[in-house]
Order: sequence, then C-alpha cells, then structure tokens
Amino acid sequence: MNVKEDQSKLSAIARQGSGSACRSLYGGFVKWIMGKEKDGSDSVAVQLADENHWDDLVIIIAVVSSRQKETSSTSGMLETVETSMLIQHRAKEVVPKRIIQMEEAIKNRDFPSFARLSCADSNQFHAVCLDTSPPIFYMNDTSHRIISCVEKWNHFEGTPQVAYTFDAGPNAVLISHNRETAALLLQRLLFHFPPNSNTDLNSYVIGDKTILQDAGIQNMKDVEALAPPPEIKDNIPTQKYKGDVSYFICTKPGRGPVLLTNESQALLDPKTGLPK
Repeated sequence: MNVKEDQSKLSAIARQGSGSACRSLYGGFVKWIMGKEKDGSDSVAVQLADENHWDDLVIIIAVVSSRQKETSSTSGMLETVETSMLIQHRAKEVVPKRIIQMEEAIKNRDFPSFARLSCADSNQFHAVCLDTSPPIFYMNDTSHRIISCVEKWNHFEGTPQVAYTFDAGPNAVLISHNRETAALLLQRLLFHFPPNSNTDLNSYVIGDKTILQDAGIQNMKDVEALAPPPEIKDNIPTQKYKGDVSYFICTKPGRGPVLLTNESQALLDPKTGLPK
C-alpha cells in the first residue's frame, strides 16, 4: 500500500481491528502498550525482541475447535469490564507487575520464569471470564485436560518444561524451550489425544513435521505404540481422548509482515486490492 508510516503508528490502526492484529505487525516478541489517550492514538505495539532473539523456542498449537465462539473476545471483554470485580484487581495490581517480569524473562531468555508467568496469566484471564456475569466459558474439557497433562509433567520434572497459554478460545498454545522438549511434548500429546483411526497423520500434525521425526513417529503404528509418560502413576489407568483434538500445528516464533517481490505469492490482487 506504499504506506510510509512507522510500524507503531500502523499498529494503532490495526488495533481498531483487534489487539492480536496490532501485535502482528512485528515479528518475535511484541508488547501492546495500553496508552492513556481517550481516542486510543497512543495504544500501540512495540517490538521487545525480534524472532532471532530466542530462536530455540518451539510452539505446538493444539486446535481443539475451529468453530465460531459463542462469545466474541470484544463483546466478552466489554461484559467483563462492566460486571467482574476481579478484573479491577487484575488490571491495577497484577498485570503491570507481570509485564515487567515478562519483559525481563524474555530479555534474559529465562524459560522457567517465562513459563510460570505465561501459565499463571492465562489461568487468571480465564478466571476473570468466569467472574463475568453471565460467566464466559472459552475453554472446554479438552483444554483442561491439556493443562493437566502439562502441569503433571512440569511438576514431575521439578522445573517447567512447557508453557501453556489460551486466548479467548479453547485452543492451547504450548511453548517448549527447545526441540528436544518439543519432541517429548508431541509424544505426550499424541499419547493422550491420538487421532481417529481413519485420520491421516500428515493432516493431524501440520507445520514443521520434522518434530514428528525427532519424536520417532512416522505413522499411526508409532502413535499406537507410544508408552505412557513417566509422570503418570502406575496405579492410575491411563485414559485416551481419541479425536478430541482436531489437529496440531508445529511452529516457532515468526517474523512480521514482509514486502513480497513475487506478486504470485500475494493473497490480494495487486490491481483491485481484493482477495484473489
């Protein structure tokens, strides 16, 4: 569009679409500044570190449901601000301190602190949703089971192996501190949440499929042969939740938008500006 504005000013425009959109104008780690102006002009995004700063992180997204949410994040937040007493405490006392702690954790590549903050803040966000009247349920039983799986593993190891975070929906974003841990995470996820028998493994785990290879999984027989993780106590029968996850995406912290030199790669028609 040949816009000459800097990215922060553009992020203020994108923010009118959504908070996620304003953060996505940068790659890596991005902070959304609340701002003080009533017109929202100083509510902008700034990049804390690019995608190369902490490039050994691996992300696995468990897509639990791709259905439309019953409560949109925008209308849900309006209801929360009007009816939740917990949001007042969260906004004044908790979030400002956590933002400082999270910036420090990212700067120092301190994964244990990063993981604890991510999990705690995600859980408190959803507690605020429950404190809304009427209560908002973004997560479902599968979301809770994924949390339980991660918490048991982290507790068993004595230090966080994986961080989880959920936005306004049931899908889990799971962050591992390196590829080795990501492979162990994928083994656990496929053990607890195997695909339906008629599902192609290539469509069940998408994105960076090399993590499947790192996990020693090439086909459905390998999935069926996975042993229970060591953190599961011997006297507790293991339950599997076949088909409860739609699919997994393996990825990593990415870059922001880039100018395409090849017009065939663009999603918009360069002449009309409309989707192809």
